Amino acid sequence: MKKLFKFIANIFRWAGKTLNFLRLLITNLLFIALIAIIYIAVTTETSLHTEKDTATLVGNRALLVDIDGPIVEQRSQFDPYDIAKLDLLGQSIPSETVLFDVVDKIRAAAEDDKINGLVLSISGMPETSLTQLRYIAKAIKEFKKSGKKVVAIGGHYSQSQYYLASLADEVMMSPDGAVLLQGYGSYNLYLKELLEKLNVTTHVFRVGTYKSFVEPYTRSSMSAAARESSTNWLNQLWNAYVQDVASNRNINASVLTPSAKNLKSALAEVQGDFAVLSKRLGLIDKLATRQEMRKSLAEDFGSDGKDSFNYVSIYDYALTPSSFNFSTDQIAVVVASGGIVDGVGQANSVGGDSTAKKLRDALLNKDVKAVVLRVNSPGGSAFASEVIRNGVDALRSAGKPVVVSMSSVAASGGYWISSSADRIIAQPTTITGSIGIFAVLTTFEKILEEYGVYNDGVGTTPFASLGVTRALPEEIGDIMQLGINHGYQRFISLVANHRNMPMAEVDGIAQGRVWTGSDALKNGLVDQLGDFDDALVAAAELAGLKDYSLNWMQEELTPAEQFFYDMINQVSTLVGVQIKAQLPTVAQQFSGKILEEVNTLSQFNDPNGRYAFCLNCNYYQ
Repeated sequence: MKKLFKFIANIFRWAGKTLNFLRLLITNLLFIALIAIIYIAVTTETSLHTEKDTATLVGNRALLVDIDGPIVEQRSQFDPYDIAKLDLLGQSIPSETVLFDVVDKIRAAAEDDKINGLVLSISGMPETSLTQLRYIAKAIKEFKKSGKKVVAIGGHYSQSQYYLASLADEVMMSPDGAVLLQGYGSYNLYLKELLEKLNVTTHVFRVGTYKSFVEPYTRSSMSAAARESSTNWLNQLWNAYVQDVASNRNINASVLTPSAKNLKSALAEVQGDFAVLSKRLGLIDKLATRQEMRKSLAEDFGSDGKDSFNYVSIYDYALTPSSFNFSTDQIAVVVASGGIVDGVGQANSVGGDSTAKKLRDALLNKDVKAVVLRVNSPGGSAFASEVIRNGVDALRSAGKPVVVSMSSVAASGGYWISSSADRIIAQPTTITGSIGIFAVLTTFEKILEEYGVYNDGVGTTPFASLGVTRALPEEIGDIMQLGINHGYQRFISLVANHRNMPMAEVDGIAQGRVWTGSDALKNGLVDQLGDFDDALVAAAELAGLKDYSLNWMQEELTPAEQFFYDMINQVSTLVGVQIKAQLPTVAQQFSGKILEEVNTLSQFNDPNGRYAFCLNCNYYQ
């Protein structure tokens, strides 16, 4: 008992020190920020002025697609809490690249007489979903039709990076590089035995044979049903990747999927040189040092007068006014990207209230004639999902058609919010379905009893005793399961009603099972296969529009908020780099994993404790 009280006292003592540290940290950050702003303002203004002056003097040049950071559907807006959380883990705010910006600029460059080629330098691009890669690839293929050369350069290529590089007319790589094709996978940690050893009780309530989110808490390995489902869609995605790349490079698909034995034998023939093997297999056209790459690019696209080539970064390339349509008739685009949470969404999440507000703003805007709901979500709160879906219904009732454009994933709650749209469009490689619902409640009464701590008292109802420090009464568990059963019936009834399918048929393809877009079309869950461009065409068609402009429904920061955001961002980047430099690589990876888990757990705020979430939908990280 003394040890327990001592432990609790240490917690409070640590908490006090932490609060004092945070107070001092914020004060120091604000002070450093003022100095940093002055320094950055003076130095950046001079350097930018010089760069802009230089940019106006050059003639034809290549568009440098130097993607750095994750590709997102819409740029995140981080609040100070998010920034502080990243700082404490030694991380800075990610440099996001918006998918549609990349596509729009590549398309504009194809028509720009001052752009004489495209250079893919994407070593800073992390692993990205195949669905998003395909949309960028579509723009690159359109660029190639202009007759302008496309070249890819890199020290080495990850799987996602190579997918885009394979589209180039010439792929160059460092003599010490490699093409790293690992395939797709879906793996989880299974915690059942650990929780049992810790005497932690996990109560699971679910409906759906394939609803595998709860399996890490109830099993020590993947169930046969989850393995069957995951194997099916992972193989479809990998086959799509292999066929695309093989077609781009005009090579046999078997080259990209060697057995371990064959790969070992082929590598032995070149004395373990991955770069030479990559060239021999036709994955690479030329092995070159950075100096040789710059010289080759200068020959193709013109010299900058120094030791490189003429180019403009995709981040600096500005779209001309002719690239925009200024029609008064609008198609609103509402992006729902991230886990679905109740209330107002933060960075990388979809808030039920905030997304519903965007839909309502589109409803009240007389210029908006149709809406494209762009969904890239594994789901989350069932309550918030229904709030968003109600917003979709309100638009349709007002005569404004809604078309859902599914991106990488629109599963569980992501499908819930899509279910009542006038038309649902998915790409073949979209991950969707996962129609199911669950709840998880963890209690710690057993571990407390080990230390002689008990919870007792009186209450006016059986529900008054609910909490993480008390055992869950069997009757209450039964009541919760009945609520989950109702939630599942609610989910499949919505699908049956809006997809014009019998309940039994929906139940047969639901049960939490994950489908690709191709399978979803066969099962009646989506209306057609296509990308964002096809969704715009469908929305215009349903609204009877021949000409329209896009209205991206995103709340703009006020000047004061933007100033504060930029200030904190600059300082947090400096502090984050310093912390990160002092952390070993393994610690950095571990802290990143912790942050990922924290972000997932923070999404679980459904007021009824019911969730429609797809755990295995992230297949590329």
